[in-house]
Amino acid sequence: MIKKLITLLLIIFSTQLVEAQDIALGNGQKYTIGKITVTGTTNYNESTVIAYTGLKTGQSIYIPGDRLSNVIKKLWDLELFSDVNIYVVGIQGTVANLEIEIKELPTIGKITLVGIKNRKSKKEKFLKDYELKTGTKITENLITTTENKIEKDLAKKGHLFAEATITTKDIPADTISSDEGKKVEFIVNVDKKDKVKIANFNIEGNEVFSDAKVRRQFKTKRRNFLRFWKRSKFIEEDYEAGKQKLIEKYKSKGYRDARIVADTMTVKNDKAVELAINLEEGDKYYFGNISFLGNTVYTDQQLRRVLGIAKGDTYNGTLLDKKIADIENPEANDITNLYQNNGYLFAQINPVETKVYNDTIDFEIRIYEGKLAYFDKITVTGNDKTNDHVIYRNLRTKPGQIYSKQDVVRTVRELGATGFFNAEKLSPDFNVNPADATVDLNYHVEEAGASQIQLQGGYGGGGFVGTLGLSFNNFSIKGIFDKDAYKPLPMGDGQTLSLQAQAATFYQTYSLSFSEPWLGGKKPIRLSTSFSYSKQFQFDFVNRDVDRSQNFNIIGGSIGLAKRLTIPDDFFTASAALSFQYYDLNNFQVARLFRFENGSARNFALTLGLTRDNTYTNPIFPMGGSSFGITAKLTPPYSAFNGVDYANLENQEEFQNVNGSPNYAAIDQEKYKWLEYYKVKFNANWYNNLFAKLVLRTGIELGYLGAYNQDRGIPPFERFFLGGDGLGGYSLDGRENIRLRGYPNQSVYPASRTGTITENSSYGAPIYNKFSLELRYPITLKPQASIFTLAFAEGGASYDSFREYNPFLLNRSAGLGLRIFMPAFGMLGIDFGYGFDPIPGTESGANGWETHFIIGQQF
Repeated sequence: MIKKLITLLLIIFSTQLVEAQDIALGNGQKYTIGKITVTGTTNYNESTVIAYTGLKTGQSIYIPGDRLSNVIKKLWDLELFSDVNIYVVGIQGTVANLEIEIKELPTIGKITLVGIKNRKSKKEKFLKDYELKTGTKITENLITTTENKIEKDLAKKGHLFAEATITTKDIPADTISSDEGKKVEFIVNVDKKDKVKIANFNIEGNEVFSDAKVRRQFKTKRRNFLRFWKRSKFIEEDYEAGKQKLIEKYKSKGYRDARIVADTMTVKNDKAVELAINLEEGDKYYFGNISFLGNTVYTDQQLRRVLGIAKGDTYNGTLLDKKIADIENPEANDITNLYQNNGYLFAQINPVETKVYNDTIDFEIRIYEGKLAYFDKITVTGNDKTNDHVIYRNLRTKPGQIYSKQDVVRTVRELGATGFFNAEKLSPDFNVNPADATVDLNYHVEEAGASQIQLQGGYGGGGFVGTLGLSFNNFSIKGIFDKDAYKPLPMGDGQTLSLQAQAATFYQTYSLSFSEPWLGGKKPIRLSTSFSYSKQFQFDFVNRDVDRSQNFNIIGGSIGLAKRLTIPDDFFTASAALSFQYYDLNNFQVARLFRFENGSARNFALTLGLTRDNTYTNPIFPMGGSSFGITAKLTPPYSAFNGVDYANLENQEEFQNVNGSPNYAAIDQEKYKWLEYYKVKFNANWYNNLFAKLVLRTGIELGYLGAYNQDRGIPPFERFFLGGDGLGGYSLDGRENIRLRGYPNQSVYPASRTGTITENSSYGAPIYNKFSLELRYPITLKPQASIFTLAFAEGGASYDSFREYNPFLLNRSAGLGLRIFMPAFGMLGIDFGYGFDPIPGTESGANGWETHFIIGQQF
């Protein structure tokens, strides 16, 4: 009640009342207003209504007159009343008493849905979609538009003859308070009726394309491959879009004049319709002479290279339009982008047919280049967590810089790639000032959760295993000493801080990493550091006993730099990192790695990398682009300068037992005092948007671990283990787990040409390759949770040497999966994969189905 009064008062005081000269209507007589009363209202104060009309006691008006007509109209325009009348209730001389009778619109007191599935979620969605809620004023327009919208939405789903009927029923007055006004029950009755199918689709006049090709342009006629015998449902919007697509298909093949002469839809019954179209294909045309007019910035030759159309080519109107301006691809190689990427925002390019003769069409590309445009004001709004400087350093658009559409698109990409913002909502707002040729640009961002927590617990490996991980992806290290910055943690500088702890009955491992993407704040040079510590005790799995006097400690750390390059383009990044691990054994047996129980080993390496990533825009669900990376991890070639004869260690006295037999503990201690190897990896992914939001990801991975000195050999560290979900479990040897769905974890060992497991298979593999195809389709890409489904086919294998290498002899698999990305927990998912081949070393047939759970991997 109070809200309604305030609303009406605001309308009164914000409306400027202009008292125009009153005009008599018909035989109108002039009167002075006496008493004014208001009847019929319960929600609005009488004086408030009178004040809004502008009528006052003592005022002169004509009855009937223009002034009273305008008052009635003004009250109607409020859309608060179902009837408005003004009566003269008494005249004394020239004084007239007026009564303003208003009937308030009823409000929705209760909503009843009939014909909607009786599920709470369904009903809530229905009410939200059609903006229905209690307290809403009921007008004829509300009823009509709601009915029409419901029927239209159902028609889009194939319910062509659906009916929506809205009725109202008074709610008894004794159930509501007296000052609430009239309330009614709002009854929405939806009769979906059956989906309308296409009984027949008749096509006439087509000679160039077969009936089947014509039908393929119509989405309504596409059959589900699992239900090919069933008729397709009819959706009018898809049918209209199909007609447009059909004409574009003809034009792309040279038939410029193709048109649909007639199309009809005949209703067979309430469940089926029959479609018929009559085509006139016309003649086939070819491009003739193409000239350019008005171009001064680019030569005809430069424009022709971009146009890519030559005299004699089959006429293709669709291609011509895309080469002038491809509205579907903001980064297309077209003439409009050529100008707009270089400052000519106001350029206009229009192809004009200048001559049509026989089967040839001459074109003139008329160009208005306009003035050079410049960026003026560049602003960012919506960042309530991320500091301004973090965003501004990613902007490629600067005040005073020549306008470039490419820079705007690239900025949107890079802001989305940070992971700090909702990539689906990134859209710059333009304010173009043609007079001074400037552009004001505002990037409105919507913050997304940038921190993740990993909390896992389970029973395995002889006891309970617990993991706690925290990752802060928009951290601010300078805020750790500022108590006001804890909301709940210092955030906003774009840094990454990760901590993880894992503990079980017989081991503990801890890790800490930090990354600064803009070292010094001036250039995109990323500094990365990490530290880790692991401690394992000897464990008797039979007696479930831990001997803490026997332990194996690993301490490691790394530091690296990565810099964005400008050559060959600025999608490239070069990186270098130094890493060190120290292995310390105290009366501890690790038979598979070392044959000594007391001693140490060291792993010092330099890792060099080159990557290129131009995927866009959402890092969780890229819609296009590609990425690749090649890395080389190199230890110093110690054997080249340490003077040790590794081929003859067994024959040297210091590496023999008292009885003259080889002392393998001493030999291994010498070999692994400093690990020696080189490791090269390559991976590439391509993302292709097939249609709508269906994306095909094509991937390839290769890895090779080699030795400088063959006498020293490849160490049992840093090897590749293929198969399963690819999640890294606890290990001491720096292994890399490679995902290959459809097979158990780490089960695809190197196999010989005969298919038998090789002698060193349990040590992993020094060589592997993997190839994958993945179709992805999003269910939702909201910042709270991004969900997409996928179907995959992949194959991979590992090898002991290049003699065994065969890229066509793979363990193959296919399956389906689901991914859920939540900012607080990272990537979660499940895959169901079917392995078509046996596990190496087994004689069984296909491995069959495997279920894989994905935690934390973003792919």
